Amino acid sequence: MIQFSAEGAVATITLSRPPVNAIDAAFVEAFSAALDQAEAKAVTALVIRSDQKCFCAGADLAQIAGHFDDPDGVAAMRAYVKSLHVIFDRLETFPAITLAAINGPALGGGLEMALACDLRIATSHAKLGLPEARVGMIPGAGGTQRLTRLCGPGVSARIILGGEIVDGTEAARIGIVQWSCESADLDAEIASIAGRVSGLSRQALLLSKDCIAAWSDAARDGYARELDAPGLLIPTAEARDRVLGFFQRKAG
Repeated sequence: MIQFSAEGAVATITLSRPPVNAIDAAFVEAFSAALDQAEAKAVTALVIRSDQKCFCAGADLAQIAGHFDDPDGVAAMRAYVKSLHVIFDRLETFPAITLAAINGPALGGGLEMALACDLRIATSHAKLGLPEARVGMIPGAGGTQRLTRLCGPGVSARIILGGEIVDGTEAARIGIVQWSCESADLDAEIASIAGRVSGLSRQALLLSKDCIAAWSDAARDGYARELDAPGLLIPTAEARDRVLGFFQRKAG
């Protein structure tokens, strides 16, 4: 259902629940376990990808359908949505730079998973959207919040209220993903991005990630965090070696 691998400073979580990587309770549990493995490795970059034709089609509608005639259905549905909040919040704050590699449809909870990542790349033919209103639901696993924060209320309304599904090229143009590429180039692009990230200072990246997150949180002062960062970086041997190494390379 979920596969984990790691090589050097890069870990990969591969979604592998045929046919569309639908998210049910077991999927959430397996994904959480894979995050545990990645965290234990203290990697710098974490790639989320799929070995199916679909990146992730979102919530398992069969599980949701079972709640309608259940006297405790509302409570069960709330618990399910809460579990998605928890796992995607963990992904959003994960101590690595996360990259969603979208090779096919990323719909509903699948796009919400990708939105919880730091970086996103989609193939040009991939389909991205939050079409929950088609089945009488809302993008309740963070979609209304993360898409609006990322792209603004105009794009968010276009995708959620307008019910539009966009391809990877358009998703890059409007800012849902940072990159778009052809399917044949996806593996090379993943390797390039992950390789570039993994060559940077992990501590500096995580502090930068925290400062970026503070921008959208009124309760946190991003400028104060920028002021705090030197006190955490200057004493480290890595920062010293990287700065002095820059001058050594320049002199050479």
